[in-house]
Amino acid sequence: MQRICFLMEIVAGREAEYQRRHDEIWPELVAELQQAGVRNYTLFRRDTTVIAYAECHPDAATAFGRVGATEVNARWAAWFTDVLAEHTDQAGNLIEAQEVWHLD
Repeated sequence: MQRICFLMEIVAGREAEYQRRHDEIWPELVAELQQAGVRNYTLFRRDTTVIAYAECHPDAATAFGRVGATEVNARWAAWFTDVLAEHTDQAGNLIEAQEVWHLD
């Protein structure tokens, strides 16, 4: 299991829409995340910055790779193009935060 934390930026003024869309998250997307090995997935927001945390089985690259290959994820990502200003670096990788310390 790998813990991952990554950052996203919401388009200024679109915070309420970002929240609304997550309030109505698609059950089929949740199912794909779970089947792919993503657990304890949590989003936090401070102004326009979203901090995401997830526990991935066996690791983040495998779990998110599985999700990324699904049709429902493609639709979800396309739906968010007007809400997210940034969620990957120029190479298409998640903008990760490095783990400094952990307490079980």
